[in-house]
Amino acid sequence: MKVLLLADVKGQGKKDQIIEVSDGYARNFLIPRKLGVAADAKAIGDAKAKEEAKAFKIQEEKKAAKALAERIEALLLVIKASGSDGRLYGSITSKDVAEALAKQYGIEIDKRKLSLKEQIKSYGDYEADIKLYTEVSATLKIKVTEA
Repeated sequence: MKVLLLADVKGQGKKDQIIEVSDGYARNFLIPRKLGVAADAKAIGDAKAKEEAKAFKIQEEKKAAKALAERIEALLLVIKASGSDGRLYGSITSKDVAEALAKQYGIEIDKRKLSLKEQIKSYGDYEADIKLYTEVSATLKIKVTEA
């Protein structure tokens, strides 16, 4: 009997997957516990529609991430910090970079998705990698100047 799974079932398959199981297992275990339904034409059609919608959503998110990556690549983020003799009092962290990016350009990036290539402890030019989506990342140019 073909069954469309409504939830992950250990040893059988993942949610929205169509599997072949024995009739008794389907009637006595999967269907009564609402873990699966009989895979008729309607259930298969619904599963395919869900899969297509998910693929479309992923494609749109990736397209938006690529557009944001192009926008970030063109930016130069200027951070003003205080210090003396070319060195900063403290350092610039990924949190500071994320806040400055939001303040100057209105781009909200989670600080955990931002990684600095080196520690920012003095004035100068730096770069940071931003992971926007799976296989989509951007490099942000940062210039630290005296306040």
